Amino acid sequence: MLRRSLLSLPATAFLASAKPKIDEYDPANIKLSHRMVIRSLSDEDLQFLRLLGIRWCRIEFGDAAPFEFMKATAERLARFDMKIFSAVHYAYRHLDVQLGKGRRDEIIETYCQFLRDCGKLGIAAADYDWHPANTYTTAIIETPGGYRAREFSVDEFRKRVEKPAFDREYDAAEIWATYTYFMKAVLPVAEKANVRLALHPDDPPLAKMNGVAKIFTHYDGYARAEKIAGNSKHWGLTFCVGTWSEGGTQMGKDVFGMIKDFGGRGKIVDVHYRNVSSPLPRFHETFPEDGYMDMYAVMKALRQVRFNGIIVPDHVPEFAGDKGMRRAGVAYCIAQMRGLLRRANEEVG
Repeated sequence: MLRRSLLSLPATAFLASAKPKIDEYDPANIKLSHRMVIRSLSDEDLQFLRLLGIRWCRIEFGDAAPFEFMKATAERLARFDMKIFSAVHYAYRHLDVQLGKGRRDEIIETYCQFLRDCGKLGIAAADYDWHPANTYTTAIIETPGGYRAREFSVDEFRKRVEKPAFDREYDAAEIWATYTYFMKAVLPVAEKANVRLALHPDDPPLAKMNGVAKIFTHYDGYARAEKIAGNSKHWGLTFCVGTWSEGGTQMGKDVFGMIKDFGGRGKIVDVHYRNVSSPLPRFHETFPEDGYMDMYAVMKALRQVRFNGIIVPDHVPEFAGDKGMRRAGVAYCIAQMRGLLRRANEEVG
């Protein structure tokens, strides 16, 4: 009887009880995006990304980003209905900046001008990291899933790969000093330009590599950096799910704790959406569905804190024959992300 009575109800009775759906391109929604090394992308590549539904971009400008080139890039992307959300200039990576050497102020001023130019172009965020002497990879392997991906093993790194990067070691106090110097110089410029600075964690999250301390390997590092920034609304996180998953229980807060804390306060600027096979001491990268992290739960948690920045597939593994931009892998990741986002939108509303 119940089944017959339900079937007799008009369709509107079910629609009325459903949660309102958020449109994929609503400004309040998570923005599917992709990392683009712009100088290497053809118009055909951009058209491909547009057909995947990408409307927001993270642009890697590299070591040189004069304003006219940035402006021309924005205009080129606009022809494909795309807009730059975040941008990267590698001046911050210069060793004089990260190790506090001779040309530091000159190079920091180059970065400050980049931030001013981002502001002129309406680019919302600038991504950066702070790990001189980093080693990302100990091997490229064929995974059990049949695709190729980065592997990192602490044992292999310590025994076979690690070597002194410079003529002496640098301890954590020294790296904190150079980060603080950089932040005090660039944050006022970012605030005036209305550009948010988005700090990536150290990947992999080891306390020291190649004789140089790493300081963003734990919740405490981010908490200290936030205090240095004076709780400025223009300081925030590039939250790399993959990096945080690599650290497992050693990170102070897990992935969901970080989303609830920093995301709940609007401090997550953008997200690198990547899974890994397991936590350290050994892991390899995977497509979203293959690793140990529940990537749907991650997407849902981001929606629950009303995160509305960009989310990008990160370190896309390589299918056989899928070289260059790895179109098949990128399309596979974006399709998965879109499906999980739509489900999260339906559940969270």
